[in-house]
Parts: sequence; structure tokens; C-alpha cells
Amino acid sequence: MQELNFPKFEFRFKNNENKVSIFDVIRKRFMVLQPEEWVRQHCVHYLITVKKYPISLINVEKELKVNDLKKRYDIVVFNTDGTIHLIVECKAPKIEIKQNTFDQIARYNLALNATYLMVTNGINHYYCNMDFEAEKYHFLQDIPEYNAQH
Repeated sequence: MQELNFPKFEFRFKNNENKVSIFDVIRKRFMVLQPEEWVRQHCVHYLITVKKYPISLINVEKELKVNDLKKRYDIVVFNTDGTIHLIVECKAPKIEIKQNTFDQIARYNLALNATYLMVTNGINHYYCNMDFEAEKYHFLQDIPEYNAQH
């Protein structure tokens, strides 16, 4: 797999019927290693290792409804009170991140009301802070580290 713009992490791999799988510490099972999954796993490890978010507050690939349509988010980090702190949208490294990617995560956020948004293809990472009053988002240099007060 392609090298990504994340720190080096230790992953567990398994080869089964000529398919390589990577262990997901959140879902606690092996997932087929596709380019988007490679990015997702790096992002999960980044949130846990670098940003210090507890595994217990991270959710991966769950369904949500947006305008009666079923969608799946990549990664959500909850606050301890059950509200949503962060939504992450992962794309494969060859997918260029454009306005439609931000529109997608913003639509998801209409249902989820996360404080922070992150969009990554493993190479480029974009971080936003929501301004619900003005109904827009502000770009940030990075997302904050875990803070137990939230």
C-alpha cells in the first residue's frame, strides 16, 4: 500500500485467499485492505496515538440517515456526554479532495452536529471547526487533542 502523510503505525495484517486484511482496533476484526481502509486505519491510529482520543469514544463505519437517505460515515469521535465531537471522512489516496467532499461531510453533519470535521485522503488532511450560528465552517491547522472536559 501507498505511504501516507501520517506517522508510522504498527498494524496487524492477515492474508486469506490472496486478500490482505488489516485489523481494526475499533471494530475488533480484520477488514479487507482497500485504499480507503488503509487511510481509515491510519486516521484511527492517529486519533488514538497522537491526539489521545480514547478507543471507547471512537466509532467506525456506522449508518446514519440524512434527509431519509441511508449514508455511512467513516469515523466519529464522541464526547463523554454522547454528543459528537468529530466526524472524519476518509477517501482513497488517489481521490482528490474537492468542494463536493466538504459538501458531503457538511450534509452528514446536519444529522450529527459535530463540533469538528476532518477530511483526508491520507495525503492531504483538512480540519474544520463548525460555526453553527453562522452556518459555516472555519478551516483549522489541526484538530485539538483529546480533552476529558468535553
